Amino acid sequence: MDMIHVDTLAALAHPHRLALFRLLVRRYPDAVPAGELAEALDVRQNTLSAYLSSLRHAGLIEQRRIGRSLLYRVDMNRTAGLLAFLTEDCCRGRPDLCAPRAVHPVEGGKPMPDRTLNVLFICTGNSARSIFAESLLRHIAGDRFTAYSAGTTPYSELNPFAVELLKAKGHDIAPLRAKTVAEFQGPDAPKMDFVFTVCDRAANEACPPWPGQPISAHWGMPDPVKAKGTEAEQRLAFQQAYAGLKNRITAFTALPFDSLDRVSLQRRVDDLARDTETL
Repeated sequence: MDMIHVDTLAALAHPHRLALFRLLVRRYPDAVPAGELAEALDVRQNTLSAYLSSLRHAGLIEQRRIGRSLLYRVDMNRTAGLLAFLTEDCCRGRPDLCAPRAVHPVEGGKPMPDRTLNVLFICTGNSARSIFAESLLRHIAGDRFTAYSAGTTPYSELNPFAVELLKAKGHDIAPLRAKTVAEFQGPDAPKMDFVFTVCDRAANEACPPWPGQPISAHWGMPDPVKAKGTEAEQRLAFQQAYAGLKNRITAFTALPFDSLDRVSLQRRVDDLARDTETL
């Protein structure tokens, strides 16, 4: 066995390092500060540094510095290389032995089906960002998509600044309410084609895989609910969150769904988190 891959597998052969790697995969394409990783995993900084060093040595993650902060991101090329090695070497290139068992039964390597697609947006409270995303997709795409939103720990009611902004933008707020992700994980729940997390905290949580393995991505946005300052400054934070999500959802609805296979589409929705940051 190639010693490079031995080192890579050894780095993942520890429950806490594996948990760290999984978290960074969920946050991809974000580069995440070390302090946030330590908080999400509830580990000390020196312990986290040891885990990060091991994953970096194995080539699974990248490090970059912005000011005084160190940020970390999964190296997807190296990760893909490890998966290819396992398929080619350990499975002798036999897809009948090593193909994932949970591949979406409809998509496979074909373009998305020609039907209304279900999209779920998740944040923690389901009171602002995910509600914005649900409303925007419904407004921009019409009947091409069915939009939903939910929270990992939803508030009992929607944020009043968010409701005020949606009304001012002409959105119908009648169907909106705070919901828990559990509503979308039962046997009678609608089958999702896309699941997007729009807050870092929700993406940091180790949720179980979604039934049918929908295409997923992290579109993290700053939480306007936590904005401080004057009322005008708080309203500005909601405007900025709304505008950022509008950019991403407009770009998402413009994708050529009828010509992209699952792998290509996954890459495109990941890229939207980066490509729309400067719009």
